Amino acid sequence: MLSRLNTEWFDTPLGQHLLFREQQYFDDAVSDVFGFNAVQVGLPHLDFLRNSRIPLRVSCAVEAPADVRADPMFLPFESQSLDLILLPHVLEYSANPHQVLREAERVLRPEGRLVLAGFNPRSLWGLARRLQGGERGYPWNGSFLNVSRVKDWMALLGLEVAAGSMCCYRPPVNQENWLRRLRFMEPAGDRWWAMGGGVYFLQAVKRVQGMTIIQPQWSTPVAQLLAPAAKVVNLEHYRMRRER
Repeated sequence: MLSRLNTEWFDTPLGQHLLFREQQYFDDAVSDVFGFNAVQVGLPHLDFLRNSRIPLRVSCAVEAPADVRADPMFLPFESQSLDLILLPHVLEYSANPHQVLREAERVLRPEGRLVLAGFNPRSLWGLARRLQGGERGYPWNGSFLNVSRVKDWMALLGLEVAAGSMCCYRPPVNQENWLRRLRFMEPAGDRWWAMGGGVYFLQAVKRVQGMTIIQPQWSTPVAQLLAPAAKVVNLEHYRMRRER
């Protein structure tokens, strides 16, 4: 049900406005991350890894059309196996967002990159959610998390914040003409109300104290990425399919 609701919402004028800004950010964020394996967790109908140079890119979510079907709180990947993981609006809709971050840290290799997007409760978007609750459906039925709290959780897990940004300073009106009229608020908000964007982005790097990083061998089978007990399609299948 949630997949259908958020798919429909992203087709609305406000959803398209958000998607345009987020796609821009993710395109830029993933373009300079190198490695072998990348996973997008959540929103499988959107391709935020499209600009990545990493050869193996898959989506993971509970709902279709994800390549790998799994709960974000229990990722079916081996520890220290991923070079890049994306969490686009996953924390807000999880019963235990800290566990989601813990899993992301577990599957990232040392110096691996995490990129996430979240709705900011201290914004006009957060105000709209408080006034109308979750009755309007997605995205207002999520639990918006303060960016400071997310940063604290990252620090506890050894994820060092390397970059961050905000967007969507316009009020969340769902009329295209009003969104056009209010477009001046984007550069103004970025300059004068830097922490008031409706959406925040964070990029973090997994740091491991006292560890000598050994780069993986090119000959390492990608099939070893999945935990032995995970009952999902082998990732080698997707690699072979893309090479055809």
